Amino acid sequence: MASKAANEGGIVETIKTVVYALLIAGVFRTLFFQPFWIPSGSMKDTLLIGDFLFVNKMAYGYSRYSCPFGFCPISGRLLFSDPERGDVVVFRHPVNGSDFIKRLIGMPGDTVQMKNGVLFLNGEEVQQTPDGDFEEVYDQQGPMGNLPRCENGPIGQGDICKKSRARETLPGGRQHDILNIDTNGFGDNTDVFTVPAGHYFFMGDNRDNSQDSRYGQAVGGVGFVPAENLIGRADRIMFSSAGRSMLYFWTWRSDRFFKAVE
Repeated sequence: MASKAANEGGIVETIKTVVYALLIAGVFRTLFFQPFWIPSGSMKDTLLIGDFLFVNKMAYGYSRYSCPFGFCPISGRLLFSDPERGDVVVFRHPVNGSDFIKRLIGMPGDTVQMKNGVLFLNGEEVQQTPDGDFEEVYDQQGPMGNLPRCENGPIGQGDICKKSRARETLPGGRQHDILNIDTNGFGDNTDVFTVPAGHYFFMGDNRDNSQDSRYGQAVGGVGFVPAENLIGRADRIMFSSAGRSMLYFWTWRSDRFFKAVE
């Protein structure tokens, strides 16, 4: 009997330990950092498919989307801190409910427009400085096996896929890389967008391969993103794998471990 009671007590303690661990992990994920795996190429070359990062959820305070599945009983935002133009932000898509990661370009009240592939903010051209080419192998990438889009396409599998790269300098001096694939593509020339109060305008750095705020929500785009939908800021890449699985250690990109996100 004593042995049976001891076994039952051991099982109970194990269950308690697992429950406590899950609760601690849930609190940590809700309040501090959320893991995020880059699934698409919309933020190249800042973020590559297979980059793994933790999203800083303390950066902008908290909303109901801070909890998994949007279960936090919060209206609006608590402890809100304004994001900064140029931040790389994870947010909840206003329509389809998935988590997106893009760069914050337009603040509330800004006007945003693209002309011939060049960004204009509040009527002023944003400086772009040519910076060579971004090159990658034309092959399947990530668990979904997506093929990259190339400025020098069509090319064969295994060939070098190229995109023109430029250094963009936002008002305030923050800089980041942007890539170009198409000449006068659909997103290269837009109407003037005026960002409503309490909303933000996001764009991908891989400008011709990003469904972002340039595209209306009715056609699958992001549109204007409410402040409530912000989840957190991407600050640093922790790990990166170029393969179909993170277990393929021979595909790890060691030069991207702990790399700061510009």
